[in-house]
Amino acid sequence: MAYILRNEQGAIIAASTNTQVDKDWQFIENNHPEYIAFLEADIKQHDAFRESDIQLARVLEDLIEVLIERNLIQFTDFPSAAQKRLNDRQSMRSKNRLTMIVEDDKRLF
Repeated sequence: MAYILRNEQGAIIAASTNTQVDKDWQFIENNHPEYIAFLEADIKQHDAFRESDIQLARVLEDLIEVLIERNLIQFTDFPSAAQKRLNDRQSMRSKNRLTMIVEDDKRLF
């Protein structure tokens, strides 16, 4: 069950999964093709932002690593929550590199 808001041309411009925000919002079935098309378009639009965020996070991780290597900042300068996140990401990246190496070795044989 979902509710949608349409513009003057009749196109869906907003959706709510469980709340009729005000009287202008209309009920629509979850499997209605127009509703599904709206959701798919919304996901595609936000994918670009999500991908950009992921790439920017990687840049920031690399920047922090360079600053630490050059002794411009100390790892301990970061709050403990940030230190934990940085350690977790470094561990994940290391494991990912190892997995890729193993997979590449398997392809050689």
